Amino acid sequence: MARFRRRGALVFTADFGSTAQWVAGRSWAYPDGGPVNPRDDKLDHLVEDPAYSRSGTFRATRRPDGNWDTGLLTTEGSAEAFMVRAGDVLEARVRLPEALGAWPAIWTWRDGDQEVDVFEYHPDNPDLLELSNHVLAGSSHYYRNAAVRPGAWVDLEVKFGADSVVWWVNGTRVFADRRGVGRRWRAYLIVNLSVTAGRYHPAPDPAVSEMSYEVSALRVYRS
Repeated sequence: MARFRRRGALVFTADFGSTAQWVAGRSWAYPDGGPVNPRDDKLDHLVEDPAYSRSGTFRATRRPDGNWDTGLLTTEGSAEAFMVRAGDVLEARVRLPEALGAWPAIWTWRDGDQEVDVFEYHPDNPDLLELSNHVLAGSSHYYRNAAVRPGAWVDLEVKFGADSVVWWVNGTRVFADRRGVGRRWRAYLIVNLSVTAGRYHPAPDPAVSEMSYEVSALRVYRS
């Protein structure tokens, strides 16, 4: 992760195996905490099974009912209950999935909103990352680059600025939204792999029964 710049004090280093840091298989970003969320065009069926998330490899496997068992971790409801704040910088290194229908993301959530998407990705748009701020007036950006492709490792950095949320990809500044999150903003972290149901992006091929993506590092710095 040499392309990252150091900003402030390290306040959070993700240990996905830690039950004090992370809760697995449920999130209030899903109706009633989960396990399903069809209204958001997802085939997810969240599971607590550590094999789906606790190693940093987030997996999804097809179920007989047509949904997919999927891995999700959130700091909401955990013993430490870590939240990012306005001004924090998040760094992450991810390996993008290859299977159509995969929908990986790192994002924030609290009390029904406060969502900033560090990234979302769909392999049917192989060179594109979706970068979004849904707080306040909201903003989004589609970033295209040849280095973004199925199976590629990507370095992500986001500053949750009060007046502007700024994204870097592989060390290059790619988007500043000039909207920000407000000075009192704070939110929990979510890392997960969803599966698309086919409304906006292709559903998985019937021959595919498993997919995954990897998060090898996630850290938060605070000034």
